[in-house]
Amino acid sequence: MTAKKIPAQKSKKVIISCAITGSIHTPSMSPYLPVTPDQIAEQSVQAARVGAAIIHLHARKPTTGEPTSDTTIFSQFIPRIEQDCDAIINISTGGGLGMSLDDRLNAAQKFQPELCSLNMGSINFDVSRAAKADMNWKNSWEPLFLKQTDNMVFKNTFRDIAYILDRISPLGTRFEYECYDVGHLYNLAHFAEQGLIKPPFFIQFIFGVMGGIGADTQNMEFMKQTADKLFGKDYLWSVLGAGRHQFPMAEHAIQMGGNVRVGLEDNLYIAKGQLAKNNAEQVLAIRKIIEQKGLQVAGPDETREMLGLKGK
Repeated sequence: MTAKKIPAQKSKKVIISCAITGSIHTPSMSPYLPVTPDQIAEQSVQAARVGAAIIHLHARKPTTGEPTSDTTIFSQFIPRIEQDCDAIINISTGGGLGMSLDDRLNAAQKFQPELCSLNMGSINFDVSRAAKADMNWKNSWEPLFLKQTDNMVFKNTFRDIAYILDRISPLGTRFEYECYDVGHLYNLAHFAEQGLIKPPFFIQFIFGVMGGIGADTQNMEFMKQTADKLFGKDYLWSVLGAGRHQFPMAEHAIQMGGNVRVGLEDNLYIAKGQLAKNNAEQVLAIRKIIEQKGLQVAGPDETREMLGLKGK
C-alpha cells in the first residue's frame, strides 16, 4: 500500500509554545523541573529568547513543588517574565488535579493575560503508573498524588466551560482551546455556534495522555480533518505530544502545517534516556527541526497578530 502523502506546510511561520512546569510531573522525576518562582522565571525567559513566542504557566509551592493556585506565588514570576522578554503569557485555567474551578481561575482573573488555556471536555487523566517507578521520592505527596489519579476525573463540564468564558472573556483574554480527543472539537464548535467564542480559534491537539486520544499520526490527521470540517479557515492549530511522543508528533504537525508546543510540563526528556536540562533546550531542538524544513519561527508580535490578541 502506498504511504499517504502529507500535505506541505502552507505558512512560513510556525508558533512555538513552551509549557514550563505544569502540574503533573513531580520534582523527584527530574532535578531540572522548575519549581521555585526564580526557576520558573529564568527558564521562561530563556525559552522565549531562543524562540518560544508563547509561555504557558502554572505555579508550584517553592518548598515542596506541589501545584498551587496561590496568586502570591504567580506574582513572584509573571512580572519578571513580562519585564525580561516579549513572549505572550498563557496562564493555565486547568490548574492542578483536584483544584476547584474558582481556584483554577485565580491567576487568570488577577493577571488578565493575553492568552489562557481552556480545556474543552472532561477526561480520565491517569498518571498512576508513574508512582510505581523505582525512585527516591523527595516529598511524601508525590507518590500519593500520582497513585490517586487512576480514580480521578479532570472535570470540565459544559457548565464549567461556560463559567470560565463568562469570567475570563470580559478581560480581553483570548483562549488556547485544549482538545484531548475528537469529541472536544465538537464541544468547541457548540460554544462557537452559541456565539460565546469568536474566531480565530487557537486549538491545541493533545496526544498521548492516558484517558485521551492516542499519539499516532493517523489520529492527528483525523483531528485536523474534523477541525477543518467544523471551523473551516477560522482556526490555527498546534500539537502537544505527551512524553516520548513530543518530538515525533511535533515534527509531523510541522509538516502538516501546524504549530507546536514543547516544554517540561509535557516531556522531561530531550532524547531517549537523557533528561532535558531546561525548557530552552527543547525549544532549540524543535526550532532546529522547523528551520531544517525551510520554515521560520513566528515571533511574539507576529503571533499576536495571527491569534488576534490584545497585546501586552
